[in-house]
Amino acid sequence: MVPLQRRSLLAGIASLPLATVLADPRLARAAAEETQTVTITTPSGHKVSGALALPEAKPAPTVLLIHEWWGLNDQIKTMAVEFAKQGYVALAVDLYGGKVAMADDRDAAKALMSSVDGSVATETLTAWAEWLRTHESSTGKLGMVGWCFGGGWSLNASIATPVDATVIYYGRVNRASEDLVNLKGPVLGHFATRDGFINSDMVGEFEKMMAEAKKSLEVHWYVADHAFANPTGSRYDEEDAALAWTRTLTFLARNLKG
Repeated sequence: MVPLQRRSLLAGIASLPLATVLADPRLARAAAEETQTVTITTPSGHKVSGALALPEAKPAPTVLLIHEWWGLNDQIKTMAVEFAKQGYVALAVDLYGGKVAMADDRDAAKALMSSVDGSVATETLTAWAEWLRTHESSTGKLGMVGWCFGGGWSLNASIATPVDATVIYYGRVNRASEDLVNLKGPVLGHFATRDGFINSDMVGEFEKMMAEAKKSLEVHWYVADHAFANPTGSRYDEEDAALAWTRTLTFLARNLKG
């Protein structure tokens, strides 16, 4: 049984805007604790884990969430809970083997990101995608959503395994058209005009490659900086984050629920 104090806290969280919860470490921790840790073993024998949140109404479409370079922290777990509230079986994966960088330690985050083996990450995400598609609460529909480091891996995973809809928040999209032809579903991209790396040159080339591959792509630009959708960071832009979130929900509903 959930203690009365915790029930009151969770009830209060449910009435708050998502950005408010994400920006408050105490609230984000409480929300993140609503997820359950699940583990699987990949075909090559790696034991991997993730944070699962289930909707009230089942069966439901599924979404696989991929964290920023900080790792699977309370912010991303809270996003899983929010997606569950929106009617999705949501799984936030862990590509760092349980390691998480502090929000102000960019060197640690960079080191964790650099330590990721591409083939292992691809196998991990492919295994989780299959797990979600065949979950007892799943309709079989699957979406990918990733932020920053996870944004690039959202695209990579959707190339590696059949995905019905892919959402990229300011992630690397420098893939060739011969790779992109493997995409099953449409792609939605959120990008920032003041992003010094995931810039108009990269995104413009991505648009060209997607056109060559004859794949559906919806791109939105925001007058903001990289990581503008992260309420815990200094680059957060409340208005643009809210607009991107609305567009994400509309896109996923159209392709996973419709």
